[in-house]
Amino acid sequence: MAWLPFCLLPLVVSTGLCGPVVLTQPPSASASLGASAKLTCTLSQEHSSFRIYWYQQRAGQAPRYLMKVNSDGSHTKGNGIPDRFSGSSSGADRYLTISPLQSEDEADYFCGLGYSTGGIFQGFHSDTDKGEVGLKPPSLCLLLPGDSGTWSLFLSRC
Repeated sequence: MAWLPFCLLPLVVSTGLCGPVVLTQPPSASASLGASAKLTCTLSQEHSSFRIYWYQQRAGQAPRYLMKVNSDGSHTKGNGIPDRFSGSSSGADRYLTISPLQSEDEADYFCGLGYSTGGIFQGFHSDTDKGEVGLKPPSLCLLLPGDSGTWSLFLSRC
């Protein structure tokens, strides 16, 4: 049985508001294929009303928008995202749940904060073959939609 552990390092994002936004991830979590995997991002309490964004990036492919998760637990998925992906919220926690977990879910997942001038994302990797985690430094920058309503994605050291 393969296990999928997940890790996310703390991320501090300066928004120009009263204080920096901190996104944290519990040290680890795991799930077996066919089971449910619940990934958590926790916002600093003073920013618990913020929405976050989830992205998936499979090896050799462009990042794929999964969904945004709002503070009230509502979520909006991207086009073509399977029903087994869902989002929810509780207080300052934002969740991405994948159920049932499939081998094709091997990917880098990015949890990020969106705000008016852009976002910086922290990623973590699930490996369905090795059952190991490879921590990744922040590597995906997202410019939020402007008046045109378009997204601009680029990979770089933010």
